[in-house]
Amino acid sequence: MNISNNRTRGVLVALAGTTAWATTGIFFSVLLNRYQLAPLALAFWRDLFIAVVALAGLRMVRPAALRISRKDLPFFMAYGFLGLATFNAMWAYSVKFNGAAVATVLAYSSPAFTVLLARLVLGEALTARKLVAAFVCLLGCAFVARADSLAAWQVNPAGILIGLGTGVAFACYSLAGRWSAGRFASSWTVTAYGFLFAAGGLALVQRPATLFSLGTEWRGWALLLFLAVGPSLVGYALYTHSLRDLPASTAGLIAALEPAFAALMAVMFLGEQLVLTQWLGVALILGAVVLVQLEPESSVPIAAQEPAA
Repeated sequence: MNISNNRTRGVLVALAGTTAWATTGIFFSVLLNRYQLAPLALAFWRDLFIAVVALAGLRMVRPAALRISRKDLPFFMAYGFLGLATFNAMWAYSVKFNGAAVATVLAYSSPAFTVLLARLVLGEALTARKLVAAFVCLLGCAFVARADSLAAWQVNPAGILIGLGTGVAFACYSLAGRWSAGRFASSWTVTAYGFLFAAGGLALVQRPATLFSLGTEWRGWALLLFLAVGPSLVGYALYTHSLRDLPASTAGLIAALEPAFAALMAVMFLGEQLVLTQWLGVALILGAVVLVQLEPESSVPIAAQEPAA
């Protein structure tokens, strides 16, 4: 077994997943603004489409991966209901209360929470390098999202708490994905059932008037389906798979590259311009990811361990 090769593979897979995620902002913007789809409705349909496509795909190519036992249900309840569904719902309200810029920064407080919780829950090493990388990463996200001014933070306390909740929820998602590594036949199993339970949780907070607001607008439905089975499904599946080779704290820091990648894509494909502080933010996030990769390898990845009985 080569731990170094496993770690390199995990980094590349996490980067690929994060790159896929970075494209979702364009689709979200069109669906929320042009088609006036409600945020919670968008989250529900996306999660449901992801689950249906992932389950159908496993049924065709790897039916054995669909098998889970009753003892796995509490995990998926927590992973889907409390993790993914909570993150998606809180993210929608964080954008509403805080604005996109501050909401983005608060959501990407997750690396800091992941570093701390990974120590408590999974026993991962809590080093000065990881703490510094988490702080630099958060600072970089603030610059990229242009939330580096006091005016951007003049919101109500409830909005800040909800925004920080998105960071905690994503950290819990990362920890659960790391814990599940090696315990299921495939990372696609975790993704498929996780989103099925997430869709079930989000179904409880829907209103018929907003849930079917797209009506017969087939272009909107097609765009929503592509968002689900393209960048969303690919991004989540790859990120979950990377947790088989990487500590949750490392994968979380790599995921924080998403706002930087999204900003760069906006420059390349939408003709947008970045100000100097945004370029500084991109550099800080990249530096944080490089910094954590310099951490000495001291443990065997979970993927190389025996699955739990």
